[in-house]
Amino acid sequence: METSTIDYLLQHTSIMMYRQADQTLQERLGIGMSQYKLLAFLHDHPDAGQRFIADSLGQTEASISRQIKLLTEKDMVETEVNPRSRREHRVVLTVRGAKLTNAARDILEQSQNSVYDRFSTKQRQQFKDMLTALHDHTCQEGRSYACNHSFMV
Repeated sequence: METSTIDYLLQHTSIMMYRQADQTLQERLGIGMSQYKLLAFLHDHPDAGQRFIADSLGQTEASISRQIKLLTEKDMVETEVNPRSRREHRVVLTVRGAKLTNAARDILEQSQNSVYDRFSTKQRQQFKDMLTALHDHTCQEGRSYACNHSFMV
């Protein structure tokens, strides 16, 4: 019973926080969380290919391709020939896309701070430690959909 309660609370809270963040970004910047996640990923991994992006974000390549098309139409990303391999193309942020990514990070940080400010410093550290342990176990190499990286702050 306790495990199912923890699972429910974790999943429900995650979904609700995602929806609230999505709504906030839609209202303030005209993009949703899916587009923001792609922009942020491109900001942090400028040489990533579509397959790596899709795997890392837990989405299909078709979904990433759709998001890239939408973001290209909004002049937030552009596709260019990879200088290392002429057969490959890569997606890069435009100046507008980089500015919007930074603005979205600021907006999300402000809205999330109101949630985490309810916890003491000790509670925040314990929460972070527990989530890090859960992440490291869930995403260890060899597991389905593992991100294969440690989360570092």
